[in-house]
Amino acid sequence: MRRRTYLASVSATGAALAAGCLNGGILGAEAGSPDTVLGPPDRPGESENYAYPAYGQELPEVTVPSPLHDREVTTTEFEGDRHVMMTFVFTRCHGPCPRLASRLAHVQADAAENGYESEVMFMPVTFDPAYDTAEQLRTFSAERGADPDAENWQFLRPESHEAAQEVVNDTFGIGFEKTETYTEGTEGHGSNQSTDEQTNQSTDTQSSQSGDGEMQDMFTHVTLIILANKDGYVERAYSSQTMPGVSTIIDDLETVREGGDGGFL
Repeated sequence: MRRRTYLASVSATGAALAAGCLNGGILGAEAGSPDTVLGPPDRPGESENYAYPAYGQELPEVTVPSPLHDREVTTTEFEGDRHVMMTFVFTRCHGPCPRLASRLAHVQADAAENGYESEVMFMPVTFDPAYDTAEQLRTFSAERGADPDAENWQFLRPESHEAAQEVVNDTFGIGFEKTETYTEGTEGHGSNQSTDEQTNQSTDTQSSQSGDGEMQDMFTHVTLIILANKDGYVERAYSSQTMPGVSTIIDDLETVREGGDGGFL
């Protein structure tokens, strides 16, 4: 499944990428989906107006290495068995990425504490494979509070930058782009957010600080957590504009878990 790409959205909005952040949407009511348990989210626009998988849409299928478990994972292989949570990060990020991973880690911990760990699969995805080795993914996961050795924590790592573009950008519509100051050895990043109402994306520009204090942009990327039900349909796509606290995500997941075979409530 190949989605509209982020860069196509950028070209339509001119200098929006240089500004560092894209978001916004088309106002309008949205009907409930027969394939979901949760009702439609409170957000602008219809799902088809978003580049990434949104409410009521099918989770895209792609196969990616999961180095912490020495296997390959197909994103749809858990259909019929487990609900899925995904996010898209790079471990050097000092902006939103640690918070995204921490949200998944908190839900994983709640699942372990309350006995539903076999009902949900967590699949964070890195788009910086040149830096994000298996050991780096393990350290990052543990620092966020996750159990990287748990079977339900599959940290996906495309094999190259080109593969990451195909998986993250092209397949999932989760836009990311290196800027001209990107280097594989840079250690630190900060963040700078802005908005553009012409596109249905939310992005963050990740930056490092040089010795003279000047901020140097490193990555621009979409900030998103996906919650999909075990039938393979997206219940929620939490963007930076709609990102709830952990308790809300856990409550949403509980509703989905208790929804049985699904159906709009």
